[in-house]
Amino acid sequence: MQYLGMATQFIVSLALGVFAGSWLDKCLKLTFPLLVWVLPLLIIIALMVKVIKDTSKKK
Repeated sequence: MQYLGMATQFIVSLALGVFAGSWLDKCLKLTFPLLVWVLPLLIIIALMVKVIKDTSKKK
């Protein structure tokens, strides 16, 4: 059940990152969709670090 929650969090976070990146690209009037690519990439990195910390053995 814990991993189902992580998967849901992963999908929702990515969707929000793409939406926010698209919105910011339009607000900043960028011709190349830079933030649509950068924000989800940063979210993926942050979530992978969280998954590694949550699943690693605690001493």
